[in-house]
Parts: sequence; C-alpha cells; structure tokens
Amino acid sequence: MAQEVPTFKLVLVGDGGTGKLDTPFMGSKVTLESPIGFVERSIEAVLSIVCLFACLPSPMNKGPRADTTFVKRHLTGEFEKKYIATLGVEVHPLGFFTNFGEIKFDVWDTAGQEKFGGLRDGYYINGQCGIIMFDVTSRITYKNVPNWHRDLVRVCENIPIVLCGNKVDVKERKVKAKTITFHRKKNLQYYDISAKSNYNFEKPFLWLARKLVGNPQLEFVAAPALAPPEVQVDAQLMQQYQQEMDQATAMPLPDEDDADL
Repeated sequence: MAQEVPTFKLVLVGDGGTGKLDTPFMGSKVTLESPIGFVERSIEAVLSIVCLFACLPSPMNKGPRADTTFVKRHLTGEFEKKYIATLGVEVHPLGFFTNFGEIKFDVWDTAGQEKFGGLRDGYYINGQCGIIMFDVTSRITYKNVPNWHRDLVRVCENIPIVLCGNKVDVKERKVKAKTITFHRKKNLQYYDISAKSNYNFEKPFLWLARKLVGNPQLEFVAAPALAPPEVQVDAQLMQQYQQEMDQATAMPLPDEDDADL
C-alpha cells in the first residue's frame, strides 16, 4: 500500500499578493500528530504556499512586485506554473532535493489582489507554516509586519514562521539590524534575503522544511535551478549585515513597541 504523501500549506507573507485556498492544490491533506515520525527513509512532501505581501501598494513603484521576483527565481516553478482561473492565482511549484527525498512547495500568487481590500480568512485556513517578507529599503513595510503576523496567527495559531528582510543588495538600507526585533518577540526565525541576487534564497525553505518534518539534520543536497542573478551582492556588505544582526540579537529587547519604529 503506497504511503500517503504529506501535504502542507505554507503562507508566504512578504511584498505583494496572496492566493485564496481552501484545500491544497496537490496531494491529499494529512494531519501529523507527531512530525518526528514523518521522516524515516524518504520525503515526498508537497507544500502549498499562499503568497501575501506586507508592503503597501505605492503608485510610485512601477517595478515588479518582490513576491513575484522571489518566486520566479526558481526556474522549475516558473516553467511549470499553472493558473487557476476560479481563484485568480498562479501556482508555482518549487522543488528541493533533500537527504531524505524531494520536497515540493506550491507557491500561490494572487497578483496583488490584496491591495483591493484586505485578505479573507480563506487565504490562511489550513496554513501549516509561513513566511513574512518586508522590504529593508522601506520602513513602512516593516511596520506592517505585526499586522500580517496578527492575521496569520489568528487563523493558523502555532505554526513555524520565518521573517525575511528583502532587497539587502540595495546599499541604501532603511531598516537597520538593530530595529529588527519583531521576530525575537514572537519567536520567529529571521533571514536577510535578496530576491534579485538569489542571496539566502533557500534558507527560509530549509528552516521550514526542518520544522515541518521535525528533523534538524535535513539538508538540501542539490542546489535548486535558479535564474541567473540580476544583481550581485557585496560580500563584505553581507558579512557586515550579518555581524550587525548577531550583535543586535545579543542585545536586550527594547521597551518600545515595533509599531513605533
């Protein structure tokens, strides 16, 4: 008897849009009582990702949305994307090979529909993990993070969540490491990322995969097929940012609320 393929729904909150989803796009929904028992010899997990975006739409921003850029770095997801007309979403399947088998993420992109007035609970229902993304060159996007987190956990409650600061390739960084404290207050994982340069692209997915299967030894054994970087990051600058983040993490949490940043 074939083993049932575990299917997870991952809610990605970052820079632009979300997909409405009541049931996973691929595979059958399962409930894992103990994630430790999930990984023994192999993994064939399909994770449905609902894409959201933490920043406010701006008429001055004529470029592509950061969520679309982030998703399209993974070439398999772009080549195999599917459009679901009834939901108004594009689904990008992202595949990663691990030392326990393959994991696939189905990324749901709604092309910015949330800007027309909030997101209904249907976008979050059955979410089992999440990514919240903001733009390090825009303070307002970081100020919006608590709102997205509140809506996400109100529906999904205790799920693993990664907070990502995008566009770290841009030298005019507005959101400094010392002000990024929300993840520490809410017990989230944090990564600096750059969608256009592929910097740290795989780290949010690897962290979530480990949490979902309950195995910290899980590793990606092959690099995903990514589009060539559009920009190059400054290696010394990235090292500086990491040092600043490490120093900030070692400091006591400030008394002020993140909403005041």
